[in-house]
Amino acid sequence: MGDRPSFKNTLEGRILYELMFTKRKEKAYMNKQESDILNTLLLEPFINQRILAEESGHSLGVVNRSLKELIKMDYLDDSIRPTVKAITEFKEKTPQRAIILAAGFGMRMVPINTEMPKGLLEVNGEPLVERIIRQLHEVGIKEIYVVVGFMKEKYEYLIDDYGVELVVNTEYAAKNNLHSLKLVKEHLENSYIVPCDIWCDRNPFHRHELYSWYMVSDLVDNESNVRVNRKMELVTVPEASGGNAMIGICYLIKEDADIVERCIEELCGNQRYDGSFWEEALYHKDRMIVAARVVHSADVVEINTYEQLREIDSDSNQLKTDAIQVIGKALNAKSDEITDITVLKKGMTNRSFLFTCKGKKYIMRIPGEGTDQLINRRQEAEVYHTIDGKKICDDIAYINPENGYKITEFLEGARVCDPLNYEDVKKCMNRLKNFHEMKLKVNHEFDIFGQMEFYESLWDGMPSVYKDYAKTKANVLSLKEYIDSHVSEKVLTHIDAVPDNFLFVEKDGQEEIRLIDWEYAGMQDPHVDVAMFCIYSLYNKRQVDRLIVSYFTEGCDDATRIKIYCYIAACGLLWSNWCEYKRNLGVEFGEYSLRQYRYAKEYYRIVQDELKKQKEREDN
Repeated sequence: MGDRPSFKNTLEGRILYELMFTKRKEKAYMNKQESDILNTLLLEPFINQRILAEESGHSLGVVNRSLKELIKMDYLDDSIRPTVKAITEFKEKTPQRAIILAAGFGMRMVPINTEMPKGLLEVNGEPLVERIIRQLHEVGIKEIYVVVGFMKEKYEYLIDDYGVELVVNTEYAAKNNLHSLKLVKEHLENSYIVPCDIWCDRNPFHRHELYSWYMVSDLVDNESNVRVNRKMELVTVPEASGGNAMIGICYLIKEDADIVERCIEELCGNQRYDGSFWEEALYHKDRMIVAARVVHSADVVEINTYEQLREIDSDSNQLKTDAIQVIGKALNAKSDEITDITVLKKGMTNRSFLFTCKGKKYIMRIPGEGTDQLINRRQEAEVYHTIDGKKICDDIAYINPENGYKITEFLEGARVCDPLNYEDVKKCMNRLKNFHEMKLKVNHEFDIFGQMEFYESLWDGMPSVYKDYAKTKANVLSLKEYIDSHVSEKVLTHIDAVPDNFLFVEKDGQEEIRLIDWEYAGMQDPHVDVAMFCIYSLYNKRQVDRLIVSYFTEGCDDATRIKIYCYIAACGLLWSNWCEYKRNLGVEFGEYSLRQYRYAKEYYRIVQDELKKQKEREDN
């Protein structure tokens, strides 16, 4: 669940939180066992201790001790009947509302998440979010807030059908659900907080609650960092040591809601917590401020992957996705032969997942948001046809020039190039140069300056986020004349020849280097690939010059070196414009986008300095 929020980020936040927590502790609270027993007595009259033990789920000894404490605290009278104080508190803590968190991508749900947000996945013919809403309605809760983001439009019908309120998280792509909860923090009091990807066999909600709790499973999960102790507290455990699986459902009474609200506000003010789950707001030092509610693992299922959905409902309509059908046709396989589906790291352009079919591993690529605007899939297919059989790229099992779906054989044991390992880099540059020297041809060109303008046009009239963009662009465009006058020959060029696209594999006992992801490839000056490797690696100038030496083993003349500097400036602005387009779609790339813009500015100045030095040498 990420780093524990100690609130040491600000003195004010730490002091505020400690005061609130101390004030909470000073009040006379029932413990969990006492609350459970009082709750039972509020619903059913007292007969005897043994029956009360059976109904509350606690031992006879716990019941007897709790009854004494409840009488002492004036929650029960001498006849074991709830007092006015108990009934008043009962009403004050009754659930009034619910918050359903449904904004995220659900990246682990590939390939389903390309067609449907995870909250609308169907189990036994019923969408997950509808089942949650129905179970809330069963206990009288009608005030429901659904926080949406990814594919938000698909949830719109819930407003009319169930009377919910949709709250839109515009930052869903860049931040985790802590920021979703911030949008509804004023509704936390006497509220259930529920993730949308939960399927509960039994209704987990109740008409009455007397304390705050967080739901965990009796299943041990190595990814969990909390476990239930004997006092039914949720305490932190060392990383990877295993704890109780965290379900994500929570109930907050007013006192705890106030603390959590302040905590959320504080955490969201610190960039460090952009990727945090909302549960970060529940911790005080080494434990949660709420009690544990433990359920059997069979009663509540969190559905995070295609495989988990198939396990719980093999007939779910969402299992019959377009991607699965494509795999079946391409590999002549039945859907149940497609197994071990695992999401790969989200790329900058696409979503990809690993799967096994008939004992062999493959990777399927599904184009990401806005990709249809960026990539010409027919041109990409032409590139793959041109390099087919030359052992340059990964082995293609299927490619569709219409929608960009691609299936490649998985290269077992492959590793990517480490841009900080000079031996790796030299090998990659040698492989790249050998490819360039093949002088392959295709029928389309990658126009750097044309694409730069094209990406800008996709902003739909929105101004650049950079204040000096117009000046920076003008400076970069001025480099085109120098570039054009120093291009000797254009050949098939990868364009996206970055370290992550160089794969080291072993074939028949020999090391091979394969270049993958040819989406942008086209006719161009091959020296563009050298510049691209530099800017993706976030190289400084010393590292850039070293890379140039690695490619030009026979030596690089000044004119070519300056031209590569020009390409670094131009490609920096190119990908900066690309990042701005993706940013408008809700996809952020953090430092990468900023550094690309810096390359545009800094290498323009470097080129000017180099040209000045060159002229001075000529004059002398």
